[in-house]
Amino acid sequence: MEEKKSILTGIRPTGNLHLGHYFGAVGNWVKAQNEYETFIEIADVQALTDNFNNPDKVRKNVRELTLDLLACGIDPNKATIFIQSMIPEIAELTVYYSNLVTVARLQRNPTIKTEIAQKKDIFGQSGESLTYGFLGYPVSQTADITALGGTLVPVGEDQLPLIEQCREIVRKFNSIYGDTLSEPEHLLSQIPRLKGLDGNEKMGKSLGNAIFLVDDEETIKKKVMEAKTDANKIHKDDPADPRRCMVDYYHKLVSKDNLKTIEDECKQGKRGCVACKKELVANMINFLKPIQEKRRYYMENPKEVDKILQNGTKVAKKKAEATMSKVKKAIKIDYFGE
Repeated sequence: MEEKKSILTGIRPTGNLHLGHYFGAVGNWVKAQNEYETFIEIADVQALTDNFNNPDKVRKNVRELTLDLLACGIDPNKATIFIQSMIPEIAELTVYYSNLVTVARLQRNPTIKTEIAQKKDIFGQSGESLTYGFLGYPVSQTADITALGGTLVPVGEDQLPLIEQCREIVRKFNSIYGDTLSEPEHLLSQIPRLKGLDGNEKMGKSLGNAIFLVDDEETIKKKVMEAKTDANKIHKDDPADPRRCMVDYYHKLVSKDNLKTIEDECKQGKRGCVACKKELVANMINFLKPIQEKRRYYMENPKEVDKILQNGTKVAKKKAEATMSKVKKAIKIDYFGE
């Protein structure tokens, strides 16, 4: 029987998941767990690179994120959920790999450059307060992937430079120490990044344009009723272009059974924006209902959640230990090994 390929993916515990996370990533992981050996990392160490002054936030969100993942359909019998900081081998590998990449190369990484520019409130206008930990994010990510033997890494297009840098580090390691590590391949998401309700290309908590999986009915209603619509539609019976409407954009996600009718009525001026938004609210609530019900079950059974995390971390640590044994032998620091 052919051995399953392994997937390693991770997510930083900095807040609850929103629809962008679900449609852009987690929904795909739920499908992938049936086909691949799947490892999902709660990347708390990486979350601390730009939340180092707020550790309580990271600690709290480890559990919140786990609840969201389980609620979305991640099955602990099919996928391994683990906590990054509890795998010391990842930190050790990060140290070894840091010798194989220059500061200049890290500074040229397009993903890192973009994120530094987005975090001017933390690192200053010109990045003068940039930390070693944040700049070394790609090195840490390489340690994550190789420690668990990840052969496939699900990413969006904006994350491809990180995977290429990982491959470079692996090649450099193998060229010096012998063929020890496998180069991972990317598994590119075919779903573009979800736009915010305001039409912004980026969805985020700080922008107030995201619907979170934990949002209650009143919150969903408030957010949807403020969503951007076609600015050319002035009166209720004016025809409109669904392509310029964020309400239609979200109908495409949760109203597929009635989508043609919604769009035809919109184009013909037979559908007012308020009625259209109310229909979206109802469909959005129905879409999130089973996710929220499952999340409620796990909230009421915290010991089960703890057991899932503990067991997953044990499985991940065992794999990381095997990788570390090979790495130490390759770089000749297995002084008292067998």
